[in-house]
Amino acid sequence: MATVLSVSGSPSATSRTARLLRHLDRRLTAQGHEVIPLDVRTLPAEALLGADFRHPAIVEATELFARADGVVIGTPVYKAAYSGLLKSLLDLLPQYGLVGKTVLPLATGGTTAHVLAIDYALRPVLSSMGAAHIVQGWFTLDKDIQVGDDGLTVAPGAAEALAQVVDQFSDALGGRTAPPAAVGRAA
Repeated sequence: MATVLSVSGSPSATSRTARLLRHLDRRLTAQGHEVIPLDVRTLPAEALLGADFRHPAIVEATELFARADGVVIGTPVYKAAYSGLLKSLLDLLPQYGLVGKTVLPLATGGTTAHVLAIDYALRPVLSSMGAAHIVQGWFTLDKDIQVGDDGLTVAPGAAEALAQVVDQFSDALGGRTAPPAAVGRAA
């Protein structure tokens, strides 16, 4: 199937955004896709903030974007926009670094006041980078993502919506080969 780059733009090591992405990665893998996770926070800060296009970690990240058929972009919403960490990486990618790619934008946040951040902040940047197809994204409230000792749990309504957007993304990449598994709970 397709190669999917799953990018977390959260600066936090205990991020709900990153954990949610890794949870959704399993669904895409079960559907036959090769999923490559990328946590932007693991890239060197000096390379991101110093716009060091030649830094080996930035070159490698750029190559991952080039190799991918599809990209899942996940970000927490701060001040009604995607994270600055994600912006730092996107700024270092080639101007048309998403040409030919199918992209699924996802966001998490503490209030529904930020629900339009995907459409008004993130989608225009992804479009300007040449994404071939940006599928319907999804905003998940922090309160709908619970992390416990037994894994990650997504509230039923949010889990159903996330399953639907992930399946639409998978279909846009070339279809699903396996029946979808439950998204609400993962160990």
